[in-house]
Amino acid sequence: MLMTTTKQSFHMAAAALMTLLSSNLAANETITAAVDQYVRAQTRGLPGRVDVTVAALDPRTQVSSCTALDPFTPPGNRLWGKTMVGVRCLAPAAWTIYVPVQVRVYAPYVVTNRPISAGQLLSATDLDSREGDLTTLPTGIITAPGQGVGKTLRNSVGGGQPLRADMLLSPPVIQQGQDVRLIYKGTGFAVSTSKICCQ
Repeated sequence: MLMTTTKQSFHMAAAALMTLLSSNLAANETITAAVDQYVRAQTRGLPGRVDVTVAALDPRTQVSSCTALDPFTPPGNRLWGKTMVGVRCLAPAAWTIYVPVQVRVYAPYVVTNRPISAGQLLSATDLDSREGDLTTLPTGIITAPGQGVGKTLRNSVGGGQPLRADMLLSPPVIQQGQDVRLIYKGTGFAVSTSKICCQ
């Protein structure tokens, strides 16, 4: 008799655990789908092809059922590379969890096709385009050769090196020795002067 009662208790506990794990699995799948949909909507304007991978939640993660999920980007995070997305439950019970996400952006970027010295004016023949995951490259990578053509390099670079906007100098608008005329207009007046630049 004691053996039967223990066996029945075990089966009841196992059934309750299976029900709990099954409901947690369904909740986790709902959370994962909401995060995936949120990240795809937020990254729609990025260049190239965006690949989103939402990490699977631990099946032991327990959250109460939720009728209103609200995914968000936590302060200080951005949807780029390895990051986190928060998910708030707005009803019926309030809770928040954070879900790991990997965002990859595959698009063209610009590299030098040979070593180039500092101060050299870049032309289209100095640059090539490559395709790759922009999230693994330094911030400020230029993505079109036209962004580099006509600019000069701040420092020397090796061949095949990705170009960043902060590595480039725009040509000067006013040259040394050029005659410059400044005009300031206000309500009912105008002031002007002429000078030779940089003397």
